[in-house]
Amino acid sequence: MNPSIDVRALAARARHASATLKLSSGDQRDAFLAALAALLRRHAPDILAANATDRVEAGQSGLSAAMLDRLLLDPARIDAMAADVEHVATLPDPLGERFETRVMPNGLVVHKRRVALGVLGVIFESRPNVAIDVAALAIKTGNAAVLRGGKEAIHSNRILIGIAREALVAVGLPADLLQFIDSTERDASLELLQLDDLIDLIIPRGGAGLHAFCRRESRIPVITGGIGICHLYVDEHADLARALPVIRNAKVQRPTVCNALDTLLVHRAVATRFVPAVIETLGADGVEFRCDDASLPLADAVPGARVSPANDADFDSEWLALILGVRVVDHAEMAMRHIEKHSSGHSDGILTEDAALAAAFLARIDSAAVYWNASTRFTDGAQLGLGAEVAVSTQRLHARGPMGLIELTSYKWVIEGAYHVRP
Repeated sequence: MNPSIDVRALAARARHASATLKLSSGDQRDAFLAALAALLRRHAPDILAANATDRVEAGQSGLSAAMLDRLLLDPARIDAMAADVEHVATLPDPLGERFETRVMPNGLVVHKRRVALGVLGVIFESRPNVAIDVAALAIKTGNAAVLRGGKEAIHSNRILIGIAREALVAVGLPADLLQFIDSTERDASLELLQLDDLIDLIIPRGGAGLHAFCRRESRIPVITGGIGICHLYVDEHADLARALPVIRNAKVQRPTVCNALDTLLVHRAVATRFVPAVIETLGADGVEFRCDDASLPLADAVPGARVSPANDADFDSEWLALILGVRVVDHAEMAMRHIEKHSSGHSDGILTEDAALAAAFLARIDSAAVYWNASTRFTDGAQLGLGAEVAVSTQRLHARGPMGLIELTSYKWVIEGAYHVRP
């Protein structure tokens, strides 16, 4: 690791600065968001130049097409980042919320009050927009953050976090609330994961390897997720004409993200007419198919289709590319068993007009997001009304699914008495 980077010192500065947020107002934190959005637009040329440097270096290093797409910033994406930040400013301030108030028989008044988690440690790969998502959501919820991005986005992350720190100063908040570990060495992440006296929560954003590394090495609680092996099951009672655009949206709109479709399950009763329609429609978008024994001859019958037999690993793959696994199932039970075996617990859905079956599917499939007649692409903080998200959790404790404002807070008990003593 670069010897000039003292990760403990960065975290200590963030911890010290976090005390100022306890006394900050919601208006001040929203002013930060307004300043951040304005600075993103003002510095767009500088951001684009830094990102271009990253993309050239990443291309030379052999980064995959999926990762290059995640790395890309263009004027539209920068404007979208700014718009997301502005939207977060419009959301209700969660801090200080009183809930579950009760008066005890002895006259004590008890309530829970929403508070910040403290200092977040965020380790992320490829997507530089994560830096802005974290900055916006952390400050809105009264949290400081120490960020460590991937080496492929080092120049982009450096300028984006610098802009966020500039926005903090502009509204009278300390720049130390947001810290950037400006190092490409793996040891920097390892050191961050050991700082349980300074960091309250680790949030990894990246591939399965990063999540496994954080779970294995961290002395701090870790929120894991974001690995999407996502399914849609087309039932025999589905409206096939309306199902096709849903499948296309789930697979094609942005194939390099975690909520994109990976495996399509089709009921045998409709497979003969529906599988070729899927192959023909998505094939025109450049999709390649990995088909099981039952769907393979149906797919091969489509002229020009790029089809190959599925192997055992294909149904456990998060493609992050224009590749789709296809399997024919005999009934809904078989589809649900497949999902339970192969899903990462991110986003899974059913397409059917059978309301009773849909209810059974939604009750049984224990993923962070479950769908009835909708694309998996909606597993996203902005799409679900949260504003920008800091991660998608597939865990069951504390937070699940897209993590927005509420998921970045905790609560404390507040007890108000009249000089009460316990008998």
